Amino acid sequence: MIIAKKDLELLLSSRHASPHDILGLHPAKVKGKQGMVCRAFLADAKECEIVDVETDERWSLKMLDKTGFFEGFISDRKKPFNYRLRTVRYNGEIRQFWDPYCFLPTISEDDLYLFNQGNLHRAYLKLGAHVQEYDGVRGISFAVWAPSAKRVSVVGDFNQWDGRYHPMREMGASGVWELFIPGVEVGAKYKFEIIGADGYLRLKTDPYGSFFEAPPHNAAVVWDNSGYEWNDSAWLEKRAKSKPLLEPMSIYEVHLGSWKRVVEDGNRPLNYRETAIELVDYCKRLGFNYVEFMPLAEHPFTGSWGYQVTGYFAPTHRYGSPQDFMFLIDHLHQNDIGVIMDWVPAHFPRDTWALAEFDGSHLYEHADPRQGQHQDWGTLIFNYERHEVRSFLINSALAWFDHYHIDGMRVDAVASMLYLDYSREEGEWIPNQYGGRENIGALEFLRQVNDLVHEYYPGALMIAEESTAFGGVTKPTSEYGLGFDFKWNMGWMHDSLEFFEKEPIHRKYHHNSLTFGMLYQYSENFIQVFSHDEVVHGKGSMMLKMGGGWDMKEKAQDLRGLYGFMWAWPGKNCLFMGSEFGQSSEWRYDGSLDWHLLQYQDHEGIQNLICDLNRWYQNNPALGQYDHDPKGFQWINGGDVDNSVLSFIRCGDTPQDTYLVVSNFTPVVRQAYLVGVPYGGYWKEQINTNADCYGGEGSGNGGGLVASNESRDGRPHSLELLLPGLSTFIFKYEG
Repeated sequence: MIIAKKDLELLLSSRHASPHDILGLHPAKVKGKQGMVCRAFLADAKECEIVDVETDERWSLKMLDKTGFFEGFISDRKKPFNYRLRTVRYNGEIRQFWDPYCFLPTISEDDLYLFNQGNLHRAYLKLGAHVQEYDGVRGISFAVWAPSAKRVSVVGDFNQWDGRYHPMREMGASGVWELFIPGVEVGAKYKFEIIGADGYLRLKTDPYGSFFEAPPHNAAVVWDNSGYEWNDSAWLEKRAKSKPLLEPMSIYEVHLGSWKRVVEDGNRPLNYRETAIELVDYCKRLGFNYVEFMPLAEHPFTGSWGYQVTGYFAPTHRYGSPQDFMFLIDHLHQNDIGVIMDWVPAHFPRDTWALAEFDGSHLYEHADPRQGQHQDWGTLIFNYERHEVRSFLINSALAWFDHYHIDGMRVDAVASMLYLDYSREEGEWIPNQYGGRENIGALEFLRQVNDLVHEYYPGALMIAEESTAFGGVTKPTSEYGLGFDFKWNMGWMHDSLEFFEKEPIHRKYHHNSLTFGMLYQYSENFIQVFSHDEVVHGKGSMMLKMGGGWDMKEKAQDLRGLYGFMWAWPGKNCLFMGSEFGQSSEWRYDGSLDWHLLQYQDHEGIQNLICDLNRWYQNNPALGQYDHDPKGFQWINGGDVDNSVLSFIRCGDTPQDTYLVVSNFTPVVRQAYLVGVPYGGYWKEQINTNADCYGGEGSGNGGGLVASNESRDGRPHSLELLLPGLSTFIFKYEG
């Protein structure tokens, strides 16, 4: 026996930290004679030979341990050579294959250096599992970051999940472990078996995995993301030249698993390809030019809606393969519909097989619970101070743009990232190095990821879901902002709903809820939104939120008035699915939207209104152009508290780019209501939320009016309007 007894014991117990120093082909001197020694662990073999690939010369290896450890000395060879192992299994089967331990590392020292710096922006092409051809040999290269691990092995259905078969090599002080395994095929399931810093054995799924099997096993699946033929080059070229701040955005927020279901097939959700066809048709019909998907990264618990992620690089298996997901994006792009996806870098779940205590240490999360535990969701918070963790998250963002051509990310729970004391009482958090409450590591991370996304993918969008008054969220990082393109207008959403939930008779006491938003409207680049969060957990649907008792017709009228007001207010728009037709029940993640309601006029009418509002918004370029410019907005009368009437103007560069918006938010009809306007001439009625095609009773202003010379509201001209109850009107000046 040539191998040291201690090395053999460590290998057989799967605790050897440097298996490449022992296994494979190595120079050796035996009884004074120089040669080569070959060792292999093959638990299912009773005989083993080493075969020279070029000469077909063979040498038998001796079994040193009945578990399957073989060793042999080749006295007539002084240098390594290309070889295969030839085994006879106990069932008589003969196999010949490449030895994983005859290959050099597949990841370079330069890559490792950049990775440890946090500057390897394509780490997702190095870490994880990747199809690779090495010196003409096809196989899979595996790499994982586990700096505190004592031993890491690749286990899977190709080695009976036995950690003794494929222990990995540690790449110096980088903390990365690597192994190239020939012959493993796409579709193979695998995990990493790790002996952690604490000495305990654990099975972990791949943090950089491209695809995963269904729970409860949650193994990563070897996958090849190449091979899909994209047909969206025209869209990507247009995106790179786009100016999102100056263009209209009507966003349809979708939870894919509950948008539509196939009742006749066990009530299953549509898959990616089915969704592509139906969603494109629906968005084109209603005029939405963006879709925002609630998280589609892999997650174990469907009830988390995708917000507790375990696969930061993988589309969820629930609706098909990664290529099926590519088809969904591609089809949307070919029909001029952009794709935004929710992304969750704020926290991750505690599942023992995923990121938590990955290598026996607090690797991805903070060790101190005052920094590392999320109070609201019982999850763990990323350690943004660590270069490799920031690199992991940045790579996740870039990979979705790279592999899947998405157009933007809505970053979830940004507020919880910004503040160390978020949802914490005194004594439950640790101040930063300057004694403040800001999470400096998270701030640096957000700035870095936003800058890199914009650098690599011009025209791509980064959107913050941020609910506080933190300044500069959408300012460029060069101006010390966070570098987001847009921010969800959570304040506007909450204030508007607070107003509309009131009985109309009481709304005059809350009039400022609708006007207050203009005080900060241009402090950030806002998106007005009514999201999924507003129609769950007992909050009621958008329809049922409307005040005024249980008269559904009046609630529908009220909701239409709100939507008219929302679309006319400056800023981009986002609406959660089901709200566009006034779904009555709260959203259910495990059911379908109530599409049957569209047989009723109230619901079909709301849908028709959304369609027309989108067309109005997108067909009048001045609206999008001045969404974020205070020059594009003027109050006419924001103070008619007693009547609960609001009026304002959206305007562009010419008088013909002027739009008058008037809303009456009580059921009382206002006859001969005078509204001041800047120009005399004809004002065309473009939107009347009381129109009979929307389910209203049809009264309005005859399609348009001519302004008189009577001054009103500080304007030289005025319109005498009929304002039906709970309605919004939009007029365009035509001269």
